[in-house]
Amino acid sequence: MMMTRLRLMFLPVLLCAVVLALLPASVTVAQSPPPRNIDVSKLAHSEQDVVIPVPSEIFNALDKLGNNLNWASEVAPVSKKRAKKPEEFAMLLGTVIANGFVAVEAKDATRVQDIGHRVIELAGALNVQKAVLTHCNAIIDASKNGDWAGVRAELDRTQSSVRQVLEGQKSHDESELVSITGWLRGTQALSSLVNKDYKPDRAELLHQPDMLNTFDSQFKGMKESVQNNPEVRDLREGLQKIKPLIILGPDGQISAKSVEQINQITSSLVKTIDP
Repeated sequence: MMMTRLRLMFLPVLLCAVVLALLPASVTVAQSPPPRNIDVSKLAHSEQDVVIPVPSEIFNALDKLGNNLNWASEVAPVSKKRAKKPEEFAMLLGTVIANGFVAVEAKDATRVQDIGHRVIELAGALNVQKAVLTHCNAIIDASKNGDWAGVRAELDRTQSSVRQVLEGQKSHDESELVSITGWLRGTQALSSLVNKDYKPDRAELLHQPDMLNTFDSQFKGMKESVQNNPEVRDLREGLQKIKPLIILGPDGQISAKSVEQINQITSSLVKTIDP
């Protein structure tokens, strides 16, 4: 039933994203009331038995909070870390793609172009370069033209293409790690912004227990060699520490202290994966 519900929910989410992209410049989503939380069913779509988080939907939700967020402060440098194992390349790729969404929010064309080149490099290491080359070239071209809706759309397609090819190669663990670390990087940026200007309605965007439960199930299904990788083990343990922090308190809110702790944990994990 859960997989069926996710399949049914993806189409309206996609249509919603298209409608938002077509809104005239004079209409702002900030006029809508902030969402109380992110509904996992609206943030993911399913390919058979694999749940795929869609980072752009996190940022679509954030758009409703207004345009006074300092996204430029959240754009990370594009590192040149040399990974050794497929699962490490996958974790790097997930964080880099999510960093692309942050750079789009900041309208940082130079950083977006650097990210596009880095995605191509990492995709080559995972044998999925053909799947992303066209998308990344489109990302670079769109960023040069200031077409931010186009960049965001291509980033969505990039992650989806990577996942599809990895699944086709039976690289299930790497496919799931791309999604998990993409969520991680997006949550790091979100928790940082909320921490700098705490408001309960913003903090509630971090209330995603179903997502973390899904990730935990995915970790348990990974090959033993992947689970024993120190970076993967640290990632899993870090997400476990986040779980009690994203639960709503007796007052129905996530506290400012919890937001700060979430940001500390996610920042530490991202730094380990992509210093």
